[in-house]
Amino acid sequence: MEEVVTRRLKHSVENPKGAFGMLPDIIFADGGIAQVRAIKKALKKYGLEDMPVFGMVKDNKHRTKTLIDENGNDLLDENDTILNFITILQDEVHNVAIEYNRKLSKESMTKSKLDDIKGIGEKKRQELLKKFGSVEGIKKANVLEITSIKGIKEELARKIKKELDE
Repeated sequence: MEEVVTRRLKHSVENPKGAFGMLPDIIFADGGIAQVRAIKKALKKYGLEDMPVFGMVKDNKHRTKTLIDENGNDLLDENDTILNFITILQDEVHNVAIEYNRKLSKESMTKSKLDDIKGIGEKKRQELLKKFGSVEGIKKANVLEITSIKGIKEELARKIKKELDE
């Protein structure tokens, strides 16, 4: 946790207009006192120890039951409106994380050795797979058959064969 937060802070401090943007005003950690303290340690490295950090402590059904501060003080009760709001935010973050992981999984499942061959873009890749059915089918094809794909000259066809055979 400390390492991840340190990396994030480093990017924001060094390049506030970069991909990570400005520093946050508050940090909510998905976890208890250990996570809160790790984050506070990272903040201290950048002189940001005054930034509020709260841990979202879960119940046995993995729902947030309270917030704690860096001293482990329980800040909310189960009926608190703020707790309901935080739970909604937490659910949304969870959904975004799941969708991101699904996207990564889908991309890795559709990735093939063709993606690593210079000169093969998405269109040629699709045409090759359409004609030969799979990477294995392309491996079995000869250079002349591969050159039947629009935009693939003999030199590129030989490169494809060589790369796929490695």
